[in-house]
Amino acid sequence: TTLPTANMNAMIRQLPRLSAASNKLSRCAFASRSVHIEKKIEELGIELPAAPAPKANYNITCRVPDENTLYVSGHLPITADGTLITGALNPEGGGLTVEEGYEAARHCGLNIIATLKNHLGDLDKVEQVIKVFGIVNSSTDFKHQHLVMDGCSDVIMEVFDKPVGYHARSAIGVNTLPLDASVEVEAIVKIKS
Repeated sequence: TTLPTANMNAMIRQLPRLSAASNKLSRCAFASRSVHIEKKIEELGIELPAAPAPKANYNITCRVPDENTLYVSGHLPITADGTLITGALNPEGGGLTVEEGYEAARHCGLNIIATLKNHLGDLDKVEQVIKVFGIVNSSTDFKHQHLVMDGCSDVIMEVFDKPVGYHARSAIGVNTLPLDASVEVEAIVKIKS
């Protein structure tokens, strides 16, 4: 069947209005994705590394079904160029200093943020960083693991600010870590439903 010419001309006249409505809907859909945190990262001059892949047989993140809690596996201090920061914290014995450990922990934090962005697609979906657990490769006489872990906590606070980034934390020292990493950090994060 063919449409009468008058009906076809009426439909053609409606096309610009339909197109404008379609564009408006598409802009609304795009606007629903927040980019506040990503814009803040850019303004701070922070470069996120590529999200790391697991180094063995485990998931980098795990979400319990029907919960808004995301468990983030331990992240190592991998720099943006892919270098792993290694060695024990032992300034008295020629090992890494507190400042170097702080930088290593900061890289762990940046890698966690990169994983969150990769997993969630939008960092504004983070409702609360609940807890950060830091493990510092250190000699038995090194007693400043808490100062090293400030590197991770500080970057999380820079990016997410209070109250979202303000988290509970533990920091412990161990005599070795996988791949001789200086620091390893895991996190528990509440995400928006």
